[in-house]
Amino acid sequence: MTFGPLLKNPLLNPLDILRFLIFGMEGQDDTGLLGKITVWAVLDWFSSLAMIVGGVLPYIPQYLKIKKTQNADGFSLYVCLTLLIANILRILFWFGNHYEIPLLIQSIFMNFTMLAIIQLCVKVKQSKQVIHGKEKLFTDGTGSSSPLILRDFDWRFFWKWTDFRSYLEFVAVFTLSTSLLTYLLIGNVIFVEALGFTSLFIEAMLGIPQFYDNYVSKSTLGMSRVMVFLWLAGDSFKTLYFFTKQSPIQFCICGALQIAVDLAILSQTVWFGSTPGRRKGLAGSHVVQ
Repeated sequence: MTFGPLLKNPLLNPLDILRFLIFGMEGQDDTGLLGKITVWAVLDWFSSLAMIVGGVLPYIPQYLKIKKTQNADGFSLYVCLTLLIANILRILFWFGNHYEIPLLIQSIFMNFTMLAIIQLCVKVKQSKQVIHGKEKLFTDGTGSSSPLILRDFDWRFFWKWTDFRSYLEFVAVFTLSTSLLTYLLIGNVIFVEALGFTSLFIEAMLGIPQFYDNYVSKSTLGMSRVMVFLWLAGDSFKTLYFFTKQSPIQFCICGALQIAVDLAILSQTVWFGSTPGRRKGLAGSHVVQ
């Protein structure tokens, strides 16, 4: 990897130098392992690892905060719903259009992470109940041989179930139904592309449930600011990655939209401050943000 061919180019400009440093010079006859390694190859390895781990990383502080404070009121479970749907659709999209493997692995890791957070939140909320009222379940069966009956499938109770099994059942039903639909229409290019765009757009709307929850409660107390900062850092890196790789325009647009939502949520931490607002249960918890 030498600068000779590049420096002899009369149309030399900074962008050409950047491309040379990142992608290497095509047509080189370098042999051996070191000759094949370019700066871009190293960056590509690190960016792939960052794509896999970076998606899950923002939720580790939130998970630890909920576990430490034993209070999940500051975190919207609809964030988990959004990511589960988006990543299930993205996994199915891979079967119709083989995108990069790191993004596929990231989706699998993200689904397990969301289920872990849901399990923790349900457990914490159950432990806080003084008077146990009527359970809200996705399905109801009196025994292993009894048919499962949809129950409480109402917008008032949707994604507000009182047991973790109901969340698993919904995810299983959604996965099986969308998998069957994808299997039947896998040869339809329009369907495959629409599936990919839908998953991408849903992911772009990731922060909206948290933004709405903060707006209704007039508070960001209990929400991990570290999580939102990591959202912003990850979305910025991802959007830059899309521009660098010259991805389709919808990737760049959705990435920019995610950054805007992240900034809007961060602005709420300034606007509402550390007041509990309508989250009375967090008034004396002294959560460190």
